[in-house]
Amino acid sequence: MTEASIGARVASPATPVTAGIEGSSIGDRIYRGATTFFALVIPTLLCLIAWEVFAAGWPALSKFGIGFFTESHWDAVKGQFGAAPAIYGTIVSSIIALLIATPLAVGVAIFLSEFAPAWVRQPVAFFVDLLAAIPSVVYGLWGILVLVPFLRDTVMSFIRDELHLGGLPIFAGPAYGPSMLAAGVILGIMCLPYISAVTREVLLAVPRSQREAALALGATRWEMIWDAVLPSARSGIIGGIILGLGRALGETMAVTMVIGNRHEISASLFQPGYTMASQIANEFSEATTDLHVSALMAVGAGLFIVTVIVNVIARWLVWRTARSQGG
Repeated sequence: MTEASIGARVASPATPVTAGIEGSSIGDRIYRGATTFFALVIPTLLCLIAWEVFAAGWPALSKFGIGFFTESHWDAVKGQFGAAPAIYGTIVSSIIALLIATPLAVGVAIFLSEFAPAWVRQPVAFFVDLLAAIPSVVYGLWGILVLVPFLRDTVMSFIRDELHLGGLPIFAGPAYGPSMLAAGVILGIMCLPYISAVTREVLLAVPRSQREAALALGATRWEMIWDAVLPSARSGIIGGIILGLGRALGETMAVTMVIGNRHEISASLFQPGYTMASQIANEFSEATTDLHVSALMAVGAGLFIVTVIVNVIARWLVWRTARSQGG
C-alpha cells in the first residue's frame, strides 16, 4: 500500500461509517424517534397552554378592548374589570426585587468566581443555589412571621420617624406591614439564586488568558475584574438579571401572602397592592360569572406573554455570551 493510498484513507470522511452505524440497529432508530418525540412535546404543550389561556380570556378582551389593561376599576358584581393596578404592582414589585437582588447576586458571583478559596467556593455556592429550592409558600410564611413585622416595626418606622421621609410620595401613608415593599424584598430574595448562578457561570466562562493578560499589563485584581472580566460577561449577566425578572413576574404564593392584596394604584411603597399572579390566585376560586373568569384568564394571558418574552430574551443573551466565549 502506497503512502498516497494511506493518506487518502486517513483523509476520507467518516460519514458512511456513521450512517451505517445509525441505520444498522433498530434500537438506535427507536431511541432517536423517542427523543425527537419528547423534544416536540414541550413546545406542543406550550402552544396548547397558550391556546387555552387566550381562548378563555378572549371574551373579556373583546368586550373591554385595550381598556382592560389601562383601567383601574375592578368590580365583579357590576361586571367591570380593569387590570391596571395588578400590572402596576407587578412592575413595581419586580423592579424593587431587581434593585435588591442584582448587586447582591453579582457580588456573590464575583466573590465565588474570583476571590473565594476552593474550600469556601463550593459550600457557599451550594447554599446560595439552595435558596431556589425552597418552596414559595415557605417564603410566604417567613415573610408573614418575620419579614413583615421587621419592616413595619423597624424599617418603615426608621424611614418615617428617624429620616423624616414620610412626606415623600413613595413613603407616604400608614405603615401596615403587608405592602409593595414587603413583596419586593421577598421577591428579591427569591430572585437572587437565579441571577447569582447565571452570573457565576458566565464569569467562569471568561478565558483565563484574558485575566492573565490584564494582570501582566499591570492591572490590579479589581481592575482586572472590572475592565477585563465583567465587560466580556456583560451580556450573560444581563441575561441572568432578566431571567431573575421572569422569576419575579411569575411568583404567586409568597407575594400573595405579603403584598396586602388591595386593588388600587398607590405611589407609596408602604401601601398594599396587587400583582397579576396574586390577583389570579386570590380570585379564581371565587369567580362565579363567566366574565369574571374570563377577566382573570385575560390577566393570565398578559402575564404569559410577558414572562415568555422575558425568558426568551434572557436565554438568548446567556446563549450569545456562552457562544462568544466558546468561540
